[in-house]
Amino acid sequence: MNEIRLQLRTKSLLWGAAATLLIATAASAQTNAAADKAVAPAMVYKPIPGFDASSLDTSVDPCNDFYKFACGRFAANHPIPSDQPEVDQFYALYNVNTQSLNGILTKAAAGGSVRSPNEQKIGDYYKSCMDADVIEAKGLGPLQPLLDKINNLQSLNEIAPLIGELQRYGIDVFFGYGEQQDFKDASKQIAFIDQGGIGLPERDYYFRTGAKDETIRKQYVEHVAKMLTLAGTPAEKAKKDADAIMAFETALAKASMPVTDRRDPEKVYHLQTLATFTETVDPDGFEEFRTAIHSPAITEINNANPEFVTAMMSSLRSADLDTLKAYMTYHLLTGAANRLPKRFDDENFDFYGRILTGQPEQSARWKRCSNAVNGALGEALGQVYVQQYFAGDSKAKMLEMVHDIENAMGHDIDQLDWMSPETKVKAKEKLHGIANKIGYPDKWRDYSKLEVKPDEALWNKFRGTAFENDRQLNKIGQPVDHNEWSMTPPTVNAYYDPSMNDINFPAGILQPAFYDRSQDDAVNYGHIGAVIGHELTHAFDDEGRKFDAKGNMSDWWTPEDAKKFESRTDCLVDQYGSFTAVDDVKVNGKLTLGENTADNGGLLLSYLAYLERAKNDKVDLNAKVNGYTAPQRFYIAYAQNWCENSRPEVIRQQVLTDPHSPDHFRANGAIVNQPGFAAAFSCKKGAPMVPANSCRVW
Repeated sequence: MNEIRLQLRTKSLLWGAAATLLIATAASAQTNAAADKAVAPAMVYKPIPGFDASSLDTSVDPCNDFYKFACGRFAANHPIPSDQPEVDQFYALYNVNTQSLNGILTKAAAGGSVRSPNEQKIGDYYKSCMDADVIEAKGLGPLQPLLDKINNLQSLNEIAPLIGELQRYGIDVFFGYGEQQDFKDASKQIAFIDQGGIGLPERDYYFRTGAKDETIRKQYVEHVAKMLTLAGTPAEKAKKDADAIMAFETALAKASMPVTDRRDPEKVYHLQTLATFTETVDPDGFEEFRTAIHSPAITEINNANPEFVTAMMSSLRSADLDTLKAYMTYHLLTGAANRLPKRFDDENFDFYGRILTGQPEQSARWKRCSNAVNGALGEALGQVYVQQYFAGDSKAKMLEMVHDIENAMGHDIDQLDWMSPETKVKAKEKLHGIANKIGYPDKWRDYSKLEVKPDEALWNKFRGTAFENDRQLNKIGQPVDHNEWSMTPPTVNAYYDPSMNDINFPAGILQPAFYDRSQDDAVNYGHIGAVIGHELTHAFDDEGRKFDAKGNMSDWWTPEDAKKFESRTDCLVDQYGSFTAVDDVKVNGKLTLGENTADNGGLLLSYLAYLERAKNDKVDLNAKVNGYTAPQRFYIAYAQNWCENSRPEVIRQQVLTDPHSPDHFRANGAIVNQPGFAAAFSCKKGAPMVPANSCRVW
């Protein structure tokens, strides 16, 4: 369902709801065709302030439950709209930014005598996406050539080039293929092949027992049958095909690696020569696939999950051709659904949106189409967004905060009593090698070769995905561009990339509440400062610590220090694993370890950096603003990063698939481990927020 193909990276994101946002904004059509043509937002979204007094519940003792104290009134003030699975700070800012993008796109789509090439492309892409009447009138016509190619397959020998063509358009069938930096030589860019090809969120959905899991599997099979029926397959055959598809995907899922294992870069790195790799797959078939997906010739490949590739090839060879054709047809339909007539779009949302996330209704089409343009032409749109909405001094202030927090980490490393001098030298070498990317890229992407037409919604999507796919694959064998970004400027998120050894903060997140120019440093260090610290700490979490200053996967730890690190992270695994997220589902302490380490370390580093900044600026820490001291406002701001109101379905999905803990625990889970919190709120040892035993890694 993604507009842009995913790469095999170990990038660590601040926020893990990107897939949820994509469902909420890019899935299906509104029921009212007239409403689909409306380009003006039905309401005006406003940012939440950096210090949100309206969310505080002062009847709660902050020493007992700090999240309820800082966010206790957030849910009442922010009911979940019917077109969202949840409300939190990220969604709030996302809506503000999407509203801004919509203004840019509405103007670009209107045309006029003078439009730049980029304005033409973003305007025509948006216009084609918004015109539900044209999409409805064309029916399955635009998709028919690909449907015919699937239907006309005569034997398994013909399937490889079709897989390549479908994957080039972003249709996830059988496996994943793409480009990555070589984990052990970050100066090289190589091909990878990876597990994929399943329609449920991740492999364990196919195997977990329990009434809810069994119901979801049943609903998935029903959904697959409905999609096939909508495309003209007789109902009885569609049901039979859906059962066969489920069985085929279950075999793929069985061979897939669990999400917890996939967090370990060593487990998804198996570099093979092409000759070794093609002992498992058909050499001629692979060449046909590679040519069709527009990959350059390769001499080596990272076979991320060799067991999966072997099992996938076995399943492919043993399945009957009708099952494979039905499987590809379904995945083509679901991958194209948000540019197909309403009946397909609605059915696709019904399963992936309503059933899996609990979201009752689609979001407005202008939101979904604005998001789609950002996915396909993100730097063309982002360039205008930055010019209009990113304050010039924000970048300088962010760099100042980054340097403060990096200095705090350097001092923190020096003070660690569990790390040897030898490992400290390597840690600081890596710290000093981290590159900082703030706001937007220095050089904008060239979209001149991407064709966009104002009346071809589906093929604009396919061409946009193919353009990005080709751009990524063309990196194979080429020098690494360290100036490249993997997020568009309007994105409300941030990330650390261990192969690049860089931290990245798009302009989209450098807005209230995360960065509020009207607030003082106490609030901003609690908000965006903790985000900076979070990404910085990812360089030294259980994944990031396996990469050195140059981005290479190498062991720079002494064996003794590695054991001490693992002992400390075990504390976090146990602590977060004790939290109940929803119903009887607990947080997965192993899956969320990297993010929890980053939350805890990032908050501590930001606080230390703030105290040093306040000292240099001669700030009176005890002076009260809005009734609270500077340290108190720092911690309130941090907790308010995670104020939320979420549907239980989306929490359940998050806990099962997402390496981030639910928001509530990102607040309290980190706060209970902070040495400065008790003093800030005069909490006594043994209070719920100041337990006798706490965890600390960094």
